[in-house]
Amino acid sequence: KRTSCATVLTLAYQSLGAVYGDLSTSPLYVYKTTFSGKLSLKEDDEEIFGVLSFIFWTFTIVTLFKYVFIVMSADDNGEGGTFALYSLLCRNARLSTLPNQQPTDEKLSTYATEDSADTWQSSLLRLFLEKHPGIRKGLLVFVLLGTCMAIGDGVITPAISVLAAVSGVKVKISELHDNYVIMVSCVILVGLFSIQHHGTHRVAFLFAPVVATWLLCISGIGVYNIFYWNPKIYRALSPVYMVKFIKTTGIEGWLSLGGVVLSITGVETMFANLGHFSALPIKIAFTCIVYPCLILAYMGEAAFLTRHHEDIQRSFYKAIPGKNLKPVFWPVFIVATFAAILRSQAVISATFSIISQCHALNCFPSVKIIHTSTRIYGQIYIPEVNWILMCFCLAITIGLRDTNMIGHAYGLAITTIMFVTTFLMTLVIVIVWKQGIIKAITFLLLFGSIELLYISACICKVPEGGWISLVLCFIFMCIMYTWNYGTMKKQQFDVENKVSMNRMLSMGPSLGMVRVPGVGLMYSNLASGFPAMFGHFVTNLPAFHQVLVFVCVKSVQVPRVSETERLVISRVSSKELGMFHCIVRYGYMDIQQEKYNFENKLISAIIQFVESEESIAEPTRELSANDGNSNVEELGVSLSQNTFDESCCEENLFPSSCVLQVMVNGDDHIEKSFYKDESMQIMKAKEFGVTYILGHSLARANNSSSFLKKFAIDIVFAFLSKNCRESDAVLDVPHTSLLEVGMTYYV
Repeated sequence: KRTSCATVLTLAYQSLGAVYGDLSTSPLYVYKTTFSGKLSLKEDDEEIFGVLSFIFWTFTIVTLFKYVFIVMSADDNGEGGTFALYSLLCRNARLSTLPNQQPTDEKLSTYATEDSADTWQSSLLRLFLEKHPGIRKGLLVFVLLGTCMAIGDGVITPAISVLAAVSGVKVKISELHDNYVIMVSCVILVGLFSIQHHGTHRVAFLFAPVVATWLLCISGIGVYNIFYWNPKIYRALSPVYMVKFIKTTGIEGWLSLGGVVLSITGVETMFANLGHFSALPIKIAFTCIVYPCLILAYMGEAAFLTRHHEDIQRSFYKAIPGKNLKPVFWPVFIVATFAAILRSQAVISATFSIISQCHALNCFPSVKIIHTSTRIYGQIYIPEVNWILMCFCLAITIGLRDTNMIGHAYGLAITTIMFVTTFLMTLVIVIVWKQGIIKAITFLLLFGSIELLYISACICKVPEGGWISLVLCFIFMCIMYTWNYGTMKKQQFDVENKVSMNRMLSMGPSLGMVRVPGVGLMYSNLASGFPAMFGHFVTNLPAFHQVLVFVCVKSVQVPRVSETERLVISRVSSKELGMFHCIVRYGYMDIQQEKYNFENKLISAIIQFVESEESIAEPTRELSANDGNSNVEELGVSLSQNTFDESCCEENLFPSSCVLQVMVNGDDHIEKSFYKDESMQIMKAKEFGVTYILGHSLARANNSSSFLKKFAIDIVFAFLSKNCRESDAVLDVPHTSLLEVGMTYYV
């Protein structure tokens, strides 16, 4: 749909606060961190010109050319970020490691892949990835590496932003002790994390004005410093000064690049927030406002440093013009503090979203997710994660007490995330965009070499604070990989031990058990068949409900699944059994919480399925008579249009189940006068009550397993399982209707 010019400009203005708060506050500490080592300033200012040249070309090539012009075009149904790129690859090359993926998932409206024909390069690469499960698992681990660094960014960003802003007060009050600066920073951080449960929508209207004011302030100060201190600073934009810088400074100059890379922190946030706006407003805001303002700010600060070498560690606040810094200092200091707080707020909210996506991909334990806005989708709050992030953030602030050391950790995290994006984009260019391998290799060599250069400089800073990123990444990686390994082993156990259909049907119409009035919802990890939990249940209690529904809640490799495509209902065997399968599908951006009257919606969907099944029974009866089975394998029916979807039919028309996709229209009230016999039985069963049957599994490593595996399963995974949020809490199941079935499985 066409968007008016006014709407685009409005969205571009709003994106300043939500997208560019991270990128725009980098001038607070870039020069300070760059010159924190043994790199010294000489009279000819070659070092300052060289650093400015590196900042300009890094900012231009990586941020403008790579992200704005190329990467932001690789959106997944409007969503951006690492998971969006991974999702595109999974759908186009079948790389997904998620269980229970079915052909019907490919009919989702958001599952569409590129229509262009495959090239021989894309076909060859896709087949290579599909035939090697180890490479698919390695790709997932590589994506998790970038994700763990992004979560670590959620710890480091508030610490360095607030501390860098607050420490500027020492320029005005030089006798102020560092302990007071740390104390004020910690108070602000505690207050910041304490108000997260209110959400960002209450103060979101402040985001864009504050960031816009901040950008205008630093660009205005930059213009003043350029003309006042060194009008010839524009010469530093020549790439020749980069070569001179490396030749003159040698190893020390190379190590200082770990500070230069901080000028592009926030580019991943820009890409990840693509779903909140669209590509065009974000591009307009960057090219017209953010890019020129930041370049002017860096040039002005460099011009000031050419005349004030001694102020390198406080160059940003020292560069503020005015006699004794009085006229302008305090307004800029206040705006800087607010900008740092808003930047931290945006990164914390993004961390909540990342962890929610990891949970959808079975890579993070279940946690409590709270929607903080009834109007804006996707604004969430995770209490446990919030307080853990706060503790880590306070520990870094109090322990390191220096923005230079925190900056070294920050640089390593950001460069790692950028390289993960570059590698995934290389695969997207070939597999999704169907471009030649030469273009993909050129993209990888151009941007990957730049990022590897900065990664190498940041790695050398590991003893000076860079180890913080590695420790945080290691902690989160252990949690994610262990949880993914344990859940996949559980899924494998369920598949290998599910009860066969023939065994169940051999027991007769009632399966040799007592049928009690009511509806039973048995949750399992299987999208088809009888779970092992069901066999364990009926063995100990040979009775189950008159209507039994096997519910499978699963994630699909798409950003979101619409409510009309959420449920897929199918019948288990014959009509006399009164048993159904219901698959509840979510995207990786969806919140898996059923607090919207799920019980009534499910019963309503089953009744619609039954009535639709009866309406198509007559046209299919003649076909079914030849096989002796009155069921059709796959009949796609859209209840809103009551049409037959021939694309869902396969060659084998007569197996044991009839599958229809139910388009839930949101109306839970169904007139009883329209019910047939089975519909009436389902409604009567519901009147007796609905029972939720959930599995309570306990994982154990085999006695022959290695020590590492026993430690991972028996200690780490068991601890996470015991302390994560239970399924009944996630599904909002009333305890009076809950029945748990305990099982132990060995891996």
